[in-house]
Amino acid sequence: MTEPHVLILVGSLRADSVNKQIAQTAVEMFPTGSSAVVYGALSEIPFYNEDIDVDGQVPVGALDLRAAAEEATALLLVTPEYNGTVPAVLKNAIDWLSRPYGASAVQGKPVAVISASPSGYGAKWAHEHARKAVGIAGGRVLEHVELTIGGTSDKFGAAHPRENAVVSAEISEVVAELVRASNELLAV
Repeated sequence: MTEPHVLILVGSLRADSVNKQIAQTAVEMFPTGSSAVVYGALSEIPFYNEDIDVDGQVPVGALDLRAAAEEATALLLVTPEYNGTVPAVLKNAIDWLSRPYGASAVQGKPVAVISASPSGYGAKWAHEHARKAVGIAGGRVLEHVELTIGGTSDKFGAAHPRENAVVSAEISEVVAELVRASNELLAV
């Protein structure tokens, strides 16, 4: 791959999720010469189980996720907070990407996290837990890139996040950093 390509994983399966809307907003902000895609099949991947993570038994959904991560130059995780932590669907994706041991599909790839919540807290615990999990999985978490969006119900109402100038600018900054980090990776 010769241009930045970012894989976006969203921790919410809900059709009208504000986190999905934030991911869509991010996709729209990638500049010419780069691309991004929201992975839409996390619900099809069974919970990680080492007994089925062997040649000939790895579920197709897990293989597809690993292939998408391998093709990407960076990852963006967009997550709500469920009971004070990262949603199971996102954690499960990170678990599948971290294996097999020593061959992580995210090894050394730049990763940024955006979290959003109706609470004023902005899903900060989920944000921290996602950064920790993907870092342990081998991703290179961009330490200086942090975006937590609190009060989404009041901030967006019925509007799409792209309509909020402040939030759009913050998402654009995250996108720019992922593109910059991807370009550095591609130059090596």
